[in-house]
Amino acid sequence: MRFTGLKYLQLLACLGLFACGSAERYDVVIVGGGASGTAAGLQAARMGARTLIVEEFDWLGGMLTSAGVSATDGNYRLRGGIWDEFRTELARHYGCDSALITGWVSNVMFEPSVGDSIFKRLVAREPNLTVWYRSAAETAERGKDVWRLGVRRDGRLRQVEAGVLVDATELGDVARMAGVPYDVGMDSSAVTHEDIAPAEANGIVQDLTYVAVLKDYGRDVTIPRPDGYDPSLFACCCVNDLCIAPKEPHRMWSREMMITYGKLPDGKYMINWPIEGNDYYVDMIDMTPEERADAVRRAKNHTLSFVYFLQHELGFNTLGLADDEFPTEDRLPFIPYHRESRRIHGVVRFTLNDITDPYAGTLYRTAVGVGDYPVDQHHTRYSGWDELPDLYFHPIPSYGFPLGIVIPAGFPGLLVAEKSVSVTNLVNGSTRLQPVVLQIGQATGALAALAAAAGVDPSEVAVRRVQEAVLDAGGYLLPYLDLPADDPRFGAMQRIGVTGILKGRGANVGWENQTWFDADRTIAESELREGLREVYPSVRPSVLETPVDGALLTAMLAEALGKPAGDVAARTERAAAGLLSGYDPARPLTRLECALLIDAVADPFHADEVDIYGNYKRK
Repeated sequence: MRFTGLKYLQLLACLGLFACGSAERYDVVIVGGGASGTAAGLQAARMGARTLIVEEFDWLGGMLTSAGVSATDGNYRLRGGIWDEFRTELARHYGCDSALITGWVSNVMFEPSVGDSIFKRLVAREPNLTVWYRSAAETAERGKDVWRLGVRRDGRLRQVEAGVLVDATELGDVARMAGVPYDVGMDSSAVTHEDIAPAEANGIVQDLTYVAVLKDYGRDVTIPRPDGYDPSLFACCCVNDLCIAPKEPHRMWSREMMITYGKLPDGKYMINWPIEGNDYYVDMIDMTPEERADAVRRAKNHTLSFVYFLQHELGFNTLGLADDEFPTEDRLPFIPYHRESRRIHGVVRFTLNDITDPYAGTLYRTAVGVGDYPVDQHHTRYSGWDELPDLYFHPIPSYGFPLGIVIPAGFPGLLVAEKSVSVTNLVNGSTRLQPVVLQIGQATGALAALAAAAGVDPSEVAVRRVQEAVLDAGGYLLPYLDLPADDPRFGAMQRIGVTGILKGRGANVGWENQTWFDADRTIAESELREGLREVYPSVRPSVLETPVDGALLTAMLAEALGKPAGDVAARTERAAAGLLSGYDPARPLTRLECALLIDAVADPFHADEVDIYGNYKRK
């Protein structure tokens, strides 16, 4: 007889492996202490939720630490929330921000062990947050208004109950356990309507990487020749005499540039080299535990072969696996760097078109975090890679990702974070990056805490309440570069941005993907009326290009609110006295000044709710 779910837990209880009725109850349980899971735990606990993180290994931070990818990508100018906290703590540890620029792949480089220690310090400050290390969720079943989990800890299966359950695993394993539908691999353009997607869907995932961290021992530390070592696999990792036919001739670097790509503080080197280096193709997502273990063994061997190539063929024989980073027997990270996971079917699906043309739809109104990295996919270790779309740094505007991507459709009390959120394969090429994943976790933690506090399903929590929590925590909703998150005017700009009254402008400048509020530009009457009509349909349209001044703004707000012009004028002047310098009703206002006054006088962010799709709920 086969036992599953709750019956399985009851059978184990009868066998004495844990006691009936001994379930530990938490408001929020997060499975996975990676980048998203740790951020979710911190945010939920800070909002008063009794929170548990279940982590398989001894470290927190996931791909940033346990996988050894200690070089962050993107969001260098979009510093907000827990991403900013982490970056600030790194700068404090190493002395200053510039001390983090040690390699050329990133402006934020650090030792993985330092990242883990920072996350642990942040967690230790939160009395509402508990972490179970060396623990794994083996069962998950939805009961009446509660999730019941069987968590293997210290050799025993312990029963845990959660008001809200968050899957923050690297590969979306809890979502699969719960039966959430998902996609793996590339989507069809016929389904997603993304021009650069392939015509037909396929199951091809990105290469993963088993990272290595090396340090200079000042003597020959060449490792034994790995089994099956084939130098031809790495011959064109850089410019050298062994390279005859490179896969990507336009991306060839010197051996010195290659090795300093991931140079870390304190003279260490992160080996996460994508050009015929230690990227490795294997789809582990739906493997059994035994199959995954074998895949990890093969990926590790591939990385050790690359390390041997660096030492034996390229002369870096004094660089060896660091003995003071990972507390593992083989000195390699705890886990591989997974660039791709299951992608759940959420209540909304975030597509590339939502990024390239955000105002064609309404999802931007539900944004709870930001990203600015291009679409970047790693496929050169896949046989047949040259027939796939070329997605090396495909430029896009920066973007705000919508709340609905973390809510699986039809699964009460369950949220999904990390890289398993409801996005297309192409969008995952940007949202997979570390600063974005931290923000996904923070928004998920806020949603979980609000749902637990109100005793409702996460899908019932108002979008604006989650956005408010993100702003209160110093986070971004939309990726405007005009003001930093600590500017006192930042909140008003963000709130008006997600109402749609004033819209941003995307731009690609060199390697940078940007969005601007154009804070210092004036605005025409026709444009502002069009924006106001999205929230207040009673506002009359106009074709006039007259710059908006204080008097015209007052008239439009009176029309929008249905209030006497004199009353609104008085409120506007009171607000302007505290917010603007040199206010004169006859002076043209900048877009930022308009945002400040609209926010203070009309407060459309709080006055009119939006649903999870960004549609206004008209009163």
